[in-house]
Amino acid sequence: MSDPPEEVRRLAEERAAKRAARDFGAADELRDRILDLGWIVRDAAGGFDLEPAGEPEAPLRVRVEDVASVLDEAPTHDVSVHWLPERWPDDVVRGIESFRRHQGVRTVQHVVVETTEAAAGTWPDDVEVVRLERHPGFGSARNAGLRRSRGRVVVIADGSIEADGDVLGPLEAALADPTIGVAGPFGIVTRDLQAFEESDGPEVDAIEAYLMALRRELLDEVRFHRAFRFYRSADIDLSFQVKALGLRAVRVEVPVTKHEHRRWTTTPPELRWRWSKKNFYRFLDRFRGRDDLLATRPDLR
Repeated sequence: MSDPPEEVRRLAEERAAKRAARDFGAADELRDRILDLGWIVRDAAGGFDLEPAGEPEAPLRVRVEDVASVLDEAPTHDVSVHWLPERWPDDVVRGIESFRRHQGVRTVQHVVVETTEAAAGTWPDDVEVVRLERHPGFGSARNAGLRRSRGRVVVIADGSIEADGDVLGPLEAALADPTIGVAGPFGIVTRDLQAFEESDGPEVDAIEAYLMALRRELLDEVRFHRAFRFYRSADIDLSFQVKALGLRAVRVEVPVTKHEHRRWTTTPPELRWRWSKKNFYRFLDRFRGRDDLLATRPDLR
């Protein structure tokens, strides 16, 4: 493990002094500054320990802004499925192979966005791989892959998802309804734009990005916000963009197994909380007061 920079160590020592003086508010602010510099400080007997908070970023091939879009071209596939392996390419290989076992006669394009050297995998034939020179964060990485969509229906999938049967058929059928803008098996609802909970639907407020689908033409009007470097709430924000167009979010039952979500389980709790909170406030900044978009509007309760 690399040694912490002098600035990080200085802040950690200052924090230890603040804690000894019982100035816990100042100590918490210093902890957050240390997190912003990419390190976690842990209190230990006789002092503190420091450990890196994030993964190293290795240069790859293409800048995210240089990924060419094909969205102005006519679609050539029935479905495009998008994957972001991050450090777990084997999970994505499992997902791609499971979708292929059940795709039937439809034409399916799989797009993988590699964001670090650890994301590089041995991909099945015909998978389109976008290799980025550095990790731009969840939102920008997803958008880079979505620009390569050649399918009439676009599916955003997480590596934790494994298809147990025909997943694409029910999603295509749902999106054949022009009033539905986004669909998937994991739906959530809210009554106050503050707390979200799982819902069997069918009408929901957002579809979680473990598996979500929309029509390709919507990519001209909606996209993940690049400020979402962490994945939490990015799917809520995207779903509300779709609903702001006057379209519905609908939960659709599909045969999938959801395995361990490694981005969540491998992220230190301190960072999970901090990044999740920042992302949720980003969502609120865009959609605060939009109770008119809710599946159960206040005026209809």
